[in-house]
Amino acid sequence: MIFTKKVTSLRVLSVAVAASVAGLAAPLTAQADITGNIGVYSKYVLRGITSDAENDGTTVQGGLDWSHKSGVYVGYWGSNLDYGKTTASTGTTNTGFENDIYAGYKFKAGPVDLNLGAIYYAYTSVADSDTIEAVIAAGMGPVTVGAKYLTEDVAWGNAGDTYLTVDYAQDLPSEFKFAAQLGYYFYTDSGDFIATSAESSGFRHLNLTLSHPLGKSGANMGITYIVGGEDRQGVQQENAIVLALTSGF
Repeated sequence: MIFTKKVTSLRVLSVAVAASVAGLAAPLTAQADITGNIGVYSKYVLRGITSDAENDGTTVQGGLDWSHKSGVYVGYWGSNLDYGKTTASTGTTNTGFENDIYAGYKFKAGPVDLNLGAIYYAYTSVADSDTIEAVIAAGMGPVTVGAKYLTEDVAWGNAGDTYLTVDYAQDLPSEFKFAAQLGYYFYTDSGDFIATSAESSGFRHLNLTLSHPLGKSGANMGITYIVGGEDRQGVQQENAIVLALTSGF
């Protein structure tokens, strides 16, 4: 009888705990949103570097985002690359893949939207490139100003490199949308992988994008014209055009 009472008590306690957890999880889920995106691009140009694009051919990119009413968010974004790690014995190259995992906190300060976060870059079949960037951004109306700070030396940058952006977005008649992004860099000299930099700072790119929805399909088509600047060694980047077909879900 004592054993039966204990079992019954444990069952009642288990049900109570399960109900409590479910009760707490329900409001948490109700206050959160999960969204996704996928797109096909004619090429992948990272931060205006058109002379050595991440992918000169067709690129598939996509991600998932979880955002809570409190302002906390977590997300993932990935893209295929057209370069990677070469095996010396065979001379073959395993094509790389970029994985971006990010998290942060968004909140308002009066009329200003603020974002504090970090991005972890994890590359498949690409050496010496995994790292973290700290992110800060402030937006008001159609304009957002942001900065990304590189925390350690990698093959594509030195610790302390800072990438500044100014974004502008505007709805146009007939469901067209216009977006612009200006990119500017401050470089840190003498890293583990990049020994010297010819420039201490410089204009990197100006992206001008026009997009339009494809009927009621939920997909969008877009075209981006990239005005190329210079890289850290002072090499002038060519202007380029990128075509895109994207969809959110």
